[in-house]
Amino acid sequence: MRAVLLALRAGAVVVAFGFFASLLVDGSPRAEPASGGRTIQATKAPATKKGPRGPLYGRAGVAGEVISFVAVGDIVMGTGTRLPPKDGRTFFEDVGPDLAGDVVIGNLEGTLSRGGSSKCGAGSSNCFAFQSPPRYARHLVDAGFTIVSLANNHTFDYGRGGMQQTIAALDAVGLPHTGRPGQITTLTVNGVRINVVGFAPYPWAQSLTDISGAARLVRKADETSALVVVVFHGGAEGASQQHVRPGTEMFLGENRGDLKRFARAVIDAGADLVVGSGPHVLRGMEWYKDRLIAYSLGDFGGYDVFSMGGPLSISAILRVEIRGDGTFESGMVVPTIMVGKGIPARDPTEQAHEILRSLSREDFGENAVRISPAGLIPKG
Repeated sequence: MRAVLLALRAGAVVVAFGFFASLLVDGSPRAEPASGGRTIQATKAPATKKGPRGPLYGRAGVAGEVISFVAVGDIVMGTGTRLPPKDGRTFFEDVGPDLAGDVVIGNLEGTLSRGGSSKCGAGSSNCFAFQSPPRYARHLVDAGFTIVSLANNHTFDYGRGGMQQTIAALDAVGLPHTGRPGQITTLTVNGVRINVVGFAPYPWAQSLTDISGAARLVRKADETSALVVVVFHGGAEGASQQHVRPGTEMFLGENRGDLKRFARAVIDAGADLVVGSGPHVLRGMEWYKDRLIAYSLGDFGGYDVFSMGGPLSISAILRVEIRGDGTFESGMVVPTIMVGKGIPARDPTEQAHEILRSLSREDFGENAVRISPAGLIPKG
């Protein structure tokens, strides 16, 4: 019966959004930078034709193609000996039908690695290092993810070796990744080239705090694709950090970015969708130049690693459709919640809808993204 219900739910979502395009990945980023610490996917730019917001790629009808994007927040599939039931195979089971789309992205916190030295020394307090088995990369693919971001504060939890193992594990299952310095990851859907770029305020990631550098990289991404998606990991953390405040956010002495200025700058540079994570709570969404910015989708799933309760347990799946010329077509918020020790599940109380409505209205006023009682996002 459960299998039938999941299939029906998946069918309803697919029909509602028209997510029928197939995904083709143009290779995957190199595991190591070729030189100078930069990791840029080698792709040959095709001939271009100028569209209303920049170059469009592929066949003549690319501007009219509708691409479905699905985004979630932070993911940790357990660490050390604290691993989920059935070796993680059912970790995404309840939300799997909602992870159907042409481009499905989440923030992979921590490493997929074995051994090595943790950043947390013996007897360290208030220090967290995450290490899931490399074989768990397969769970991401099986759940429906088509790309993950490694731009966050836990990618280097086990040093360079842990990061290299993570990249190797993702490459072994054919799952593209983004977020390294200078890295632009290219996906192709129905002839539409999509570049994805990840940012975080750490040396192993493309810098979130260097806004002019971020804009340059996004402009470069825009020159070789029809659509550009920016994902970032930043902002202060905790249950009290649901609001997007003006200026630079600090946490534990770290510069966690000027998120509003960053998000608007990358849209000015050519981004068509901006999605954030990092505060461990939901944050509001706004329209800027007809592009959607989701400032934080919260903790999607973290087995026995994240603080839980109240707003810390509540998350959402963001589903949007965007045309090949960057025009927003439709959107939906699917409310989720972490249950048990941190497994992602559909939230029957749909708390995310009201939280996002309130935060968006309070923080962004007339630019706030509106969310219907059913979770639908109309055009701005």
